[in-house]
Amino acid sequence: MDAKTSSADLSVDAGSDVETEAKGARRSRVSGIDRALQVIDYLYETGAPSGAYAIAKAVKAPLSTVYVIIDDLVGKNMLARNADGTIWLGARLYHYGLAYARSLDFMSVATHEMHDLCRQAGETVQVCGRDGDYMLVLAMADGPSHYQVASRVGTRVPLNWTASGRLLVGHLAEAERIELFKRCARTSPTGRAEIDARTLSDSAGKAFEQRLSIQVAESDYAVACIASPICDRSGECVATISIVLPEQKVVSDENHYTEHVRASAQRIEKLMGWRNH
Repeated sequence: MDAKTSSADLSVDAGSDVETEAKGARRSRVSGIDRALQVIDYLYETGAPSGAYAIAKAVKAPLSTVYVIIDDLVGKNMLARNADGTIWLGARLYHYGLAYARSLDFMSVATHEMHDLCRQAGETVQVCGRDGDYMLVLAMADGPSHYQVASRVGTRVPLNWTASGRLLVGHLAEAERIELFKRCARTSPTGRAEIDARTLSDSAGKAFEQRLSIQVAESDYAVACIASPICDRSGECVATISIVLPEQKVVSDENHYTEHVRASAQRIEKLMGWRNH
């Protein structure tokens, strides 16, 4: 009992005491789970191994508590400790992710179409989704050429850097798009990505209506991306499928790629039962 407990509180019967203790235990367990998720989320969001001190500071938890959680998660293979002492996500999380991916009809359909488009276009193809203020690469098929794409599966980049990022929010109301881009727009490494919220909102809305978004060298030098939205029954963009290719190929034969990527997005929607025309 703490100092604020009143005399009336002391008169509760034994049954109430047991119930209170059970609730307290549940709260304690949830708190422990929350702390563990904070550690895992921090590593996921930063995308790099980190030390216990940096993790504790980021999640605002006592260092001693974080040490205990890390040791426990490392023991369960949920986290891994590198030779230099830094902590990273463990193999057990990867297996969970694979099991989850197998259970998703959408990812199965989209991945199959992604590989078909890769063969048709002869270029790297990605399926991307939204993760808060970021675009996330969900799946990827490497093209047959030696051209290397920097963004791999799991890569997260600001929504304003990519063709897919704009499509993923294109279905939102204009005011919502503007507020979102005001919050999340960032300057890209090439300096060519648009950062003005209203301009981004307009381009996102138009790209969504046209079912096509193209960006050239906005996030990476000499790299272009042609994307089309995958929309569910309600008309919301749940993911995109895109062709990632050298900048000069878009300039020389844009129509060839835009027709392919639009058709692929439509086939995914039809197979999912989201499109009737």
